[in-house]
Order: sequence, then C-alpha cells, then structure tokens
Amino acid sequence: MKVCYLIQTYKNPEQIYRLVKLIKTTSSNSFIIISHNFKSCSLNTSVFKRLKNVEVIPNNGVMMGSFAIIQGFFDAINWLVNHQIKFDWLINLTGQDYPTQPLYQIENFLSKTDYDGFVEYFDVYSQQSPWGKKVANIRYLYRYKHFQEYLSYRQRYVLKPIKHIVNSCQPFIRLDYSYGLIIGVKNFYNLFNKNFICYGGSFFVTISQKCAMYLNNFIREQPRILDYYKKTFIPEESLIQTVLVNSKKFNLCNNNYRYADFKDSRHGHPRILTSKDFSTLSDDNIHFARKFDPKVDSEILNKLDRRILTNKDINVNFKSNQMMPASQYLKV
Repeated sequence: MKVCYLIQTYKNPEQIYRLVKLIKTTSSNSFIIISHNFKSCSLNTSVFKRLKNVEVIPNNGVMMGSFAIIQGFFDAINWLVNHQIKFDWLINLTGQDYPTQPLYQIENFLSKTDYDGFVEYFDVYSQQSPWGKKVANIRYLYRYKHFQEYLSYRQRYVLKPIKHIVNSCQPFIRLDYSYGLIIGVKNFYNLFNKNFICYGGSFFVTISQKCAMYLNNFIREQPRILDYYKKTFIPEESLIQTVLVNSKKFNLCNNNYRYADFKDSRHGHPRILTSKDFSTLSDDNIHFARKFDPKVDSEILNKLDRRILTNKDINVNFKSNQMMPASQYLKV
C-alpha cells in the first residue's frame, strides 16, 4: 500500500524539511508532493533530490479565503494523474502540521478500513451545523472579489466602522478583511437545493484513490459548479465535502482524525500547540495535528518525534529550542 502525502506550504522552510524527513524516515514507500508558494518564501528544492518519491511543484496562490488553496489541492491531484503516480490514499497537510503517532500505525489503519475517506462534514443549513445559517449565507451565497492579501493593523482599524456600516445596513454587499480585503455581491443564483446540499467541514482530509480521482474528474466535468465555488469565501471548507457527500458513491467516515484548537481563535486561525498539549495528542483518534511553530515551542515536536520514531532503527538528533539545518534533516 502506498500513501501520498500532499503538503501545501508557503513559509518556514526548515519546518517543511523536518516534516518531509520524518515522513520519509518512517514511511519509505510513501510519495510526497510539496505544493509550495515560491512567491511567499524560497525553498531549496535540491535538498529533496536525494530522497526517493519526493516532488516539489509550484503553487503561486495561497491567499487565505480565496479559491487558491483548494486550487493547489486539485492541481496536485492532477499532477499525480498526469505523471501516473500510483497511490492508495491521499493525506493533505500544511507545513505546520505534524503526525501524532507512528506513520506505520496510521497506514496500517488505512489498509484495513472499509471506509473510502475520512472527511469531516455537515449540512451547513442543518440544526447540527456549527456555523449557523448566517455564516453559511455569507460564505456561499455571495460572489467575492479579493483585492488585497494582507492588511496592516491600521488598515483594519480604519475599515472596522466601514465594515459594520456596510454589512449591517443592507444584504446585497459584504465587506470583509479576515483574510485580506474582499468585497462580495449577493448571488441571486443559488447552486444548492435538496438534491445538491451545501456541506461544510475541515479542509484536511484522508481520502482513498477513488475519492481523489472522482474529485479530479468532477471539477473538469462540472465547470458550472467549479466556477460558482471560485467566487465564494473559504471554498476549501465546503467543496470537497459537497462533491463527495452528494455523490452518494462513497462510504465516508465523518471524522478526519485531525486535531486543532480553535478556542479563542480569531478569523479561524487555530492556536499554536505547545508541550502542554502533548498529552492531548496521545489520543489514538488523532493522526495529525496543527499548528506547530518551533519558534514558539520546539520541544513539542521533539516529543512527538520520540513517540513516532519508537522501535525505528535510526539515529535521530533531537535538539531543544532550535531547528536542525535542512542538510541534517534530509540526510537519510
């Protein structure tokens, strides 16, 4: 069995090197595709050439809230198809994700499951939806245009009263600056109905090869639906679920086996995990967690390494409070 790990990245090269080294050290049969935004930061791709089945492809659009993130996801699947890369499962990650248990255990779990995918999903207009009707309407019933990726504190301060006035006095125009400056216009064409329900959930999924191929074919055979989602807000938290669940072709587990802590988060950003979270991450129902940042706490990654590398006959140099250089991480 072969698992393909899709890692979408745009910053922190040393953290990317560390994640890639860990995956290749503990899952030698895996394939890794790194979809990297070279406009955001450089990445020394030569260090990956000594590793088997690791490829880097450019993804020059990662603007949060736009279609760019999920476009990178679909581009990567299309790359796998075009290069005839065989895989059984696809797991998508970011450079700030990390496994929480040995990969052989995760892959053994996947080899025995009867599910076709592990995908968090819910009907965004149901009573069980954690978003509520208002959030669902704002995200998927407007046509948005993105004007600026990053706003300074001063720009946000100036826009705050304007946003309140615009959004509260009428229902036709929406202004938002959660992920850069965007303006939406009410879409009077509603894509969704009882036969094509709008589903939502986490962008991070573990899906079988046949789910991945279905998604790849669907977006090419249904350009109307793709064009609709391209103009929505945060489409990566709906399109995969909406396509797969509505198809009724797959046995999906409504659990993506991921962990993130959104308590007291702002604009949907989970907090950085630290060593205090280590015991929480021991749960067998957590395969991967996010976000990690060695500049905030590197020891949590060292602790996870010790757990993941148990019973592996390799020599790993754990260092506290600093990252090893890329050449050392990728020396296998």
